[in-house]
Amino acid sequence: MELLSLFWTFLLIGTVSFGGGYAMIPVIEAEVSKHGWMTTQEFTDVIAVAGMSPGPIATNSAIFVGYHTAALPGAIAATLGMVLPSLALILIIASVFFKFHRLPIVKSAFYGLRPIITGLIIYSAIHFALANRVLGEWSFETISLLGIFSLSLFALVKLRMHPIVVIVLAGICGIVLY
Repeated sequence: MELLSLFWTFLLIGTVSFGGGYAMIPVIEAEVSKHGWMTTQEFTDVIAVAGMSPGPIATNSAIFVGYHTAALPGAIAATLGMVLPSLALILIIASVFFKFHRLPIVKSAFYGLRPIITGLIIYSAIHFALANRVLGEWSFETISLLGIFSLSLFALVKLRMHPIVVIVLAGICGIVLY
């Protein structure tokens, strides 16, 4: 029954979530909490590993949640649930999109979706910052985490450093500081 629950939950998430993996994180987290599959801390760890793993973060998250819940069969059920809606939708959209992509209403619809996707990504960042006590009491840990965040953002935006280099440097900072 747990396999069916994993498949169905991730099928629904994969069907109704738009905006890419990072925009799906709040939806996945809500379902994981609702079903009691993981604690917030466990899910936060999953997102950290899924974000650094090759492939889409939402699919990687589904794999980790499924594996945590029901081992390899759970990982397979969650992954199939997550990717089947996208696969079917992409095949349908691809066949129709090229016929209608120049229509003003289609362009407007895609333009209108941009703000909500940005909002979902920002919400995820704030939610995980609060859950991991990056934002909260002013302590050495909070200040140093905000410092690592600020320096990482600066390195990515202003210095245009490669994200892998920034991740490695942030990890080294973590080793040194903690």
